[in-house]
Amino acid sequence: MFFDNHSPEYNVAVRQYMSAIFYHDEKQQKAALEALELARQKRGIKIYTLIMPYKKLYLAETYHQKYYLQLVDVLKNDIKSYYPNFIDFINSTASARINGYLKGMGTMERLAEEFEDLGLSDKGKKRLIEIVDSYQEGR
Repeated sequence: MFFDNHSPEYNVAVRQYMSAIFYHDEKQQKAALEALELARQKRGIKIYTLIMPYKKLYLAETYHQKYYLQLVDVLKNDIKSYYPNFIDFINSTASARINGYLKGMGTMERLAEEFEDLGLSDKGKKRLIEIVDSYQEGR
């Protein structure tokens, strides 16, 4: 899944945009190395993903947080009405779920199952349905 959702074949010059998998123990390291090798074989290209021990992670700049959600005002405003504090907004499960749908991850069926838990207005629900539906039509 990791290698299917970004472009690890680019060697970026800026560290904060590098492709990396962080591991906590030898089992995770082994799994990451196996996934990297499988991706290399599958794509037949050089992949620049680093496999590194976890030390410490830092939050990205605010404009990167829940990026797709921040682009759709009606949805962003619905979530901010529950989480006016930005840290709470970015840590919200609803924000994460909606951001995923906005990126094209998730189905209309799954969205229908969890709609009531997302806390969206009728206008927000309508907009999210339009966006998810447009992804499904493109598949």
